[in-house]
Amino acid sequence: MIRTYAVAAGAVAMCLSGCIAMDVQDVQMTTSPEIAHYAGVTKAGTDLPFSKAVRVGDMIYLSGELGIDPETNELAPGGAGPETSMIFRNITRTLAEFDADLSDVVKCSVFLGDMASYGEMNAAYDAALPDPKPARSTLGANGLALGAAVEVECFAVAP
Repeated sequence: MIRTYAVAAGAVAMCLSGCIAMDVQDVQMTTSPEIAHYAGVTKAGTDLPFSKAVRVGDMIYLSGELGIDPETNELAPGGAGPETSMIFRNITRTLAEFDADLSDVVKCSVFLGDMASYGEMNAAYDAALPDPKPARSTLGANGLALGAAVEVECFAVAP
């Protein structure tokens, strides 16, 4: 019986020592991912205290986007539907800076100034994004910047 314990203890010691001794060639060092910021175009030359998008490795994080028409520098007229359509045209331009497009979007958060405009936003959202649609959260907000009806924030994976 004592011999059985000695053999078992020896086997355990061999297993443990095998875990501790390792070939240094098998160790892989990782480095921090590359980070790229995109400032984008600002409304009426206003300097905004944030990046329009940031790429960290393969992830692209887009700031909340309003439906501002870059030609007029004003919100797209007509409410939640037209603003949502403009938002995704703007997001398309931002993603292009990273050689990505709407098919690379994996998550969106939609903020509505009035939940009664959900249907208008949802129809424009559906028309703007290719299938399969990304994951999404929709929240009601008590007021959005510049009096906007909709704001959309997205995450994408770079191709």
